[in-house]
Order: sequence, then structure tokens, then C-alpha cells
Amino acid sequence: MPAPSTPSTPRAANTPRAASTRRAPSPLTALTRWLRRNLVVLAGLATLAYLILPNVVVLVFSFNKPNGRFNYTWQRFSTDAWTDPCGVADLCGSLSLSLRIAIWATVGATVLGTMIAFALARYRFRARGAVNSLIFMPMAMPEVVMAASLATLFLNMGVDFGFWTILIAHIMFCLSFVVTAVKARVMSMDPRLEQAAQDLYASPAQTFLRVTLPIAAPGIAAGALLSFALSFDDFIITNFNAGSTVTFPMFVWGSAQRGTPVQINVIGTAMFALAVLCVLVGQLAGTRRKRS
Repeated sequence: MPAPSTPSTPRAANTPRAASTRRAPSPLTALTRWLRRNLVVLAGLATLAYLILPNVVVLVFSFNKPNGRFNYTWQRFSTDAWTDPCGVADLCGSLSLSLRIAIWATVGATVLGTMIAFALARYRFRARGAVNSLIFMPMAMPEVVMAASLATLFLNMGVDFGFWTILIAHIMFCLSFVVTAVKARVMSMDPRLEQAAQDLYASPAQTFLRVTLPIAAPGIAAGALLSFALSFDDFIITNFNAGSTVTFPMFVWGSAQRGTPVQINVIGTAMFALAVLCVLVGQLAGTRRKRS
């Protein structure tokens, strides 16, 4: 006869102990775990919001209609400043001057900085370490030291302060940033690519234009954009070497003593929007290049 079957034991899932182990965590515990997982992202977003907040304030007050000279308190909404951004005397003139100086300073610093970066990264020569140290000095020292040194040089040489002194000072100031950006890109290049081009009977000029320059282009572009931003935004070096010439940063500083016009907020907002647009275009172009 078959042995009598023993009654099956209940599953562990139906026991009170198993049910208690599957109990959902408390909301406070879940929130703590979520914060630990996303702490770096939250800190980055908070930092980004802190950096963008002044630009938001400038944007809001560009639509303000102040009763007096100072645009520091909100009065009423108006688009008068946007319809007439050059309504303040000498504002667009100083803006145009700053743009011209920034463009020429970018061209000069980019050309000289690229050649210096290639020389420092590719060649061995005497005083190479000293040149490296001198290149990094403008980045390490305060701007006021370089501004006073250049002003003293121009005074001893008897040069009249104006457009050309500002341009020379900006090129000297931006040069080290271009060298740093381009040199980092050149040192990361694979020399076997250039050797392969030479093995395929490419001339030195063809190798540089078709292999070296396209690879170094991101570093050159980064240095050029950084030079433009630093030159356009500079006040300390410009103030020491401008004489009676007034650039846009100097105009903003001078108008703040008498009363900041709303048009300054309009120009600042437009420039911020243009910078964001350039970044977005660059990101889209990079994404399409990766997909292709």
C-alpha cells in the first residue's frame, strides 16, 4: 500500500515573516536613497541655476520702464528699450568698438598662439621651459599687474593710448589662453596619422592642411572663442591702456555711476542669447557628426 501523503507546508510567501520582509520602504528612506543617487546631478543643476540667475534678472529688467535714472527696481512693463537699443548716446559706438577690438584680438591671438603651441609641442629648442613659464604667467598673475606693466611700456615708448594700445594689450592677454587650448589638442594627436599621409606621398603642406589642421581645429576654435569672450569682456587691462577711448565694458562702468540705462540690459540679453545659440548649434553639429 502506498504511504500516506504528508500535508504540504504553506509557502514562505504566506508567512507573516516573509510578508514583513517584503514591506515597502518608508517615504523618507526612499527619498534619502534617491538623493544619494542623484546628488551630483542636483549639485550641478543648482550651480547652473546660480550662474544663470543674474542673466535672468538682466532679461527681466530689460523690459522695465524706470521712473528715474536707475534701473534697479521694477516699475512697469515696456518694450521701448528693445525697439530702440541705440537710444542712449555712444552706447552702440562703444559696442561696435568692443566688437572690432575683440575680432582683431581673436585673429591675432589665435594665429600667434597656434604657431607657438605647435612649436612648444613638436620641437625641442633652447629656453623651451622658460617660454612655457612665460606663456602661463598672464594666466597666473592678476590682470592689474599686466595692465600696469603694459601701460608703463607704452608710456616709456611714447605711444598714444587708444585703439592700437588696447588691441596689443588684448592680444598679449589672450595669447596664453590660445596656446594652452591648442597645445593640449596638439599633444593628444596621434603622430602616426601624419606619418601615414607622408607615406602616401603627401607634401608637408598637404599633410598640414588635410590632416594636422582638421585634427587641431577643435582646440584652435576653443582658443579663438575664449579669446573673443575675454577681449570683449575685459575692463581692467582696457581701462589702463585706453586713454580717452571708451569700450562697451567701460561705458557700462561709467553709466553705472550716473544711472544704468535699460538699453544695457537689452544688449546684455541679446549677447547672452547669441552665446546660447552658438552653443546649441555646436552641440547639434557634434551630434549629427557622431551619428553620421
